[in-house]
Amino acid sequence: MSVSQSEKAEKFRALHQGPGAFVIANPWDVGSARILAGLGFPALATSSGAFAGTLGRRDGQVTRDEALAHARAVAGAVDIPVSADLENGFGHPPALAAETVRLAAATGLVGCSIEDATGEKDRPLYDFAAAVQRVAAAAEAARSVGFAFTLTARSENFLRGNPNLEDTIRRLQAFAEAGADVLMAPGLPDLAAVRAVCAAVSKPVNFMAGIRGKSFTTAELAEAGVRRISVATSLYRAAMSGLVAAAQEVIDDGEFGYLDTTMTTPDLNAYMQD
Repeated sequence: MSVSQSEKAEKFRALHQGPGAFVIANPWDVGSARILAGLGFPALATSSGAFAGTLGRRDGQVTRDEALAHARAVAGAVDIPVSADLENGFGHPPALAAETVRLAAATGLVGCSIEDATGEKDRPLYDFAAAVQRVAAAAEAARSVGFAFTLTARSENFLRGNPNLEDTIRRLQAFAEAGADVLMAPGLPDLAAVRAVCAAVSKPVNFMAGIRGKSFTTAELAEAGVRRISVATSLYRAAMSGLVAAAQEVIDDGEFGYLDTTMTTPDLNAYMQD
């Protein structure tokens, strides 16, 4: 790659300073990463759910080694900044979250997210103190890697059965104090909630588009104060929806009309490495 990791990191930081909001696209493999970069997105981020899908698994069933190997492949395939969804850091102790951040920085990534979801059904969220301690440890690790690694801290309340805006804001404020660079609360229900979050914190906010009925335009989100918009698994789901529709046409109707709207092989290959 012609752009160094440090240069990518500085570009990524600068994107969060505005003006307006930028969209960070979420690929699921090297090929989709090359396509999205070729289309002009300024940065990419891996999606834990989309990557799990490529392995025939559900979100939360990928190991740290697998996630880091995936991140290394994607980051090494493009000249634009790449961050990663690293779930809860693949372990409960704060030291494990910190270790995951240090390992992530060694893959070529320029950022990652750490969430406050435990991955356990009977205890879906870390309590407040533990969640903050984990972000603080991750932030300390991010500052130790020798370049401007961007740590995103995620409050998962709205995805994990606790749609409490007050607690979400409290957590995000504490995550910012603990050293997170970007804040994220997936699943916010409406623009009023988005505005409330953005007004309550001093760090850039990432909005996750991709939930039907709870996704808004770039202009609306920028007006609400959002700096970064991710699309989670939605592009992967769009691609898989196309696959299912085309395959059903073949198996149910014996027809191949989908060919009329698909890219040609040469057009697709234009995004790939020679």
